[in-house]
Amino acid sequence: MTFLARSLLFVPANSWRLMLSSLRSEADVVVLDMEDAVPMGEKETARWLVREFLKEERRKFGGEVFVRVNSSTTGLLEDDLGFTVVKGLDGIVLPKTERVEDIKYLEKRLQRLEEERGLEEVRIIPLVESAMGVERSLEIALSSHRICALSFGMGDFLRDLGRSVSDLSDDEIELLYARSKVSVASAAARIPALDTPFLGLIIDREGVRRQALLARRLGYKGKYAIHPSHIPIINEVFTPSEKEIREAEEIVKAYEEAVRRGLGAASHRGMMIDRMNYEQAKALLEMVREIESRSGRHS
Repeated sequence: MTFLARSLLFVPANSWRLMLSSLRSEADVVVLDMEDAVPMGEKETARWLVREFLKEERRKFGGEVFVRVNSSTTGLLEDDLGFTVVKGLDGIVLPKTERVEDIKYLEKRLQRLEEERGLEEVRIIPLVESAMGVERSLEIALSSHRICALSFGMGDFLRDLGRSVSDLSDDEIELLYARSKVSVASAAARIPALDTPFLGLIIDREGVRRQALLARRLGYKGKYAIHPSHIPIINEVFTPSEKEIREAEEIVKAYEEAVRRGLGAASHRGMMIDRMNYEQAKALLEMVREIESRSGRHS
C-alpha cells in the first residue's frame, strides 16, 4: 500500500479535546506531538493521553497515526516509547535527527517493544531540523528500512543560520538549499520528502498555498500543518490534477503495449518513455487510488 502523506497534522498530545477533534480531520496522517507542543511539566500527562487515544479512539480515524516523540538527547525518549508503542500506532516522527546513530538507537528500542508486545513493525519518519541534519540527510534516509519518509523542519535550521521565520522573503530563498538537499536525498532513497509546516499567521491561507506549491516544485510529496484549516489547501496542492492522471494513464497504456510488442521503450505524444517513466506513472495512479479509498473511509 502506498504511504499517503500529502498532509500531516500536528496535534498537541496534552489536549484530549484536540486529539478527539483530529479524528474529523481530512489529514492523511495525524501526528500526536509530545515534543514542542507539550510543556515539560505536562510530558507525563501527554504520554497517558496518547496511550489511551491509541487504544480507544484511533480506530475512528481513516488515516494513519504517528507520534512525535522527544529527541534522543532529552532523556525522555525511553519513557515516550514505553507508553506509546502500542497497538494502533503506525509510526514515530523522530525530531532533531542529525546522525544515523539516532535512527539506530530508536530502531533497537522499537524492535524490543514490538517483540515484547506482539506488535507489527513501527515505521519511522526522521525530522531533519538542523544544519548538520541537512548535510547528513542522505545517510539518514538510507539508514533503516523502517524509514517511510524524510521530513524537513525550518525552525531550528533557521536558528542555526542566525535567522528567524520573520526574516523569510516571499520566495524563501533562505531555505532553498536545505529543502533541495532533503528532497534529493529522499528521491535517492526512494521515499517521499515532507515539507515543514507553515509558521506564519494561521489565517494566511495564501502563504500556506505559496509555500506548499514551492515545496511541490522542489519534489516534495506532502507537508505538515499546525492547524486543521491548512489541511484542505495542502491536500489540494499535493493531489495530482486531472491532466496529470490522464497523462499517467496514457503512459502506462503506451509502455505496456510496447512491452507486448517486444520493445524496451515507447513513444507518447512525440516523446520517448522508458521504464522509469512507466514506474513513475504507475506510482501516481496508485496514489490516486489510495486517495479515493481514503475519501471513502472519511465519508
